[in-house]
Amino acid sequence: MVDAVFGAVLSHEAPVKAGPNVDLENAQGILAEQRRQREDKFADSFFQETHKEDILAKKFEEAMKKAKDTPAGKPIRDFDLD
Repeated sequence: MVDAVFGAVLSHEAPVKAGPNVDLENAQGILAEQRRQREDKFADSFFQETHKEDILAKKFEEAMKKAKDTPAGKPIRDFDLD
C-alpha cells in the first residue's frame, strides 16, 4: 500500500514464487552439469590467474599502440565548458 500524500510505501507483500520444477529422476544429471560448469569456471579462472602477467602485458601493448595512433589533444578543463 502506498500513501497518496507522501508517496511512501506503507506495506508490501511479496508475490508467492513457485518452487523449482525439478524431476528427481534428473537430479543426478542436473548436479553433474552444475559440477561441470563449476569446474569449467575454475579452469578459466586458474588459466587467467596463471597467465595474468602475459595478459596485462598484451593489454598494455595494445593501449600503447592506440595512444601512439591518436594525437594528444589539449585536455578539456571544467573551466572551458562554462
